[in-house]
Amino acid sequence: MKRVRINEGKVGLVFKNGDYRRVITAGTTWISLSETVMVYSLTDQFYTSKDLNLLLKDTTLASMLMVVDVKDNEIVIQYADGRFKSVLTVGKYAFWKGLVEHTFTRVDLSDFNITQDISRAILTTTEVLKYLRVFVVESYEKGLLMVDGKFDKVLDKGIYYFWKNTTAVTVLKADMRQLQMEISGQEILTSDKAGLRINFNCQYKVADIEKYLIDNKDADKQLYVLMQMALREYIGNYSLDELLEQKSAIAEHVKGFLKSKADTLGIEIRDCGVKDIILSGELRNIMNQVLIAQKQAQANVITRREETASTRSLLNTAKLMEDNEMLFKLKEMEYVEKIADKINNISLSGGNQVVDQLKEIFSR
Repeated sequence: MKRVRINEGKVGLVFKNGDYRRVITAGTTWISLSETVMVYSLTDQFYTSKDLNLLLKDTTLASMLMVVDVKDNEIVIQYADGRFKSVLTVGKYAFWKGLVEHTFTRVDLSDFNITQDISRAILTTTEVLKYLRVFVVESYEKGLLMVDGKFDKVLDKGIYYFWKNTTAVTVLKADMRQLQMEISGQEILTSDKAGLRINFNCQYKVADIEKYLIDNKDADKQLYVLMQMALREYIGNYSLDELLEQKSAIAEHVKGFLKSKADTLGIEIRDCGVKDIILSGELRNIMNQVLIAQKQAQANVITRREETASTRSLLNTAKLMEDNEMLFKLKEMEYVEKIADKINNISLSGGNQVVDQLKEIFSR
């Protein structure tokens, strides 16, 4: 015989010739020389190289163990004293009762929805995350949950977790902010066959995400084509001069046309506008010549008007000077003063005649 001591918090399994015999708990026990003891800690998971079903036939040992049987298409999340411990996959597991409180959450992976009470902190751990599909819908987006290719529900902003399985789960997302679409350099002929290029923009917003993503394919491309059609329809009915005069009416027509069509696309039209109307080089030169001619004619009219006013002013001045000799003398002195301001030296020739002439100017 030999004595074996089992400390507190441990347990021993007695084997004889490789076969299980009994379980011994804390304390001192006598065993035969042909028997061996395997000591286990009650805080650890119970591992054994023997068949677990054979060991569990011992009711004493079975009462000391908590057995978790994980079936196919399942996982079990293990907690020790309320804290996440590990993820158990397919198989049979045993845990000692007593020192550590073991709890378990069983997950049926055949259902992609997370119906179990599992915190996000647990879901985002490395061990659990590999069994999950994660979809993020940003604050400016909405999403459509598609299950096996069929629409399930609308998803608002947030992070969504689904179990991985054979079910196909996808999320279609749409930007719900106000968006802008622009047509650049669209070449169109007017009714008088004048070629021009137009830059046009449109502000819109997704109003019905189901129509936008499910009922229509490439709704943005369809809206672009509708803008082109509306521009061609309107511009083709007017001459170049008429279009240039009513530029704002183009935007109003296109906006009205798009509003009547965009509802089927799940889109709300907010605003439209013409950014630029660009003429060809030859046509632009002609328009510049016309503009120059118009401005030249206006300048000629203004010049003639000013000349007439100046002549009338001179005539009035002459009449006043004719009737008033003193005014005539003042005018002569004014011109002499202007001449004197512009010269530095005066050379006189002619003798006393110059002096006599100046006397005549400055005397009454």
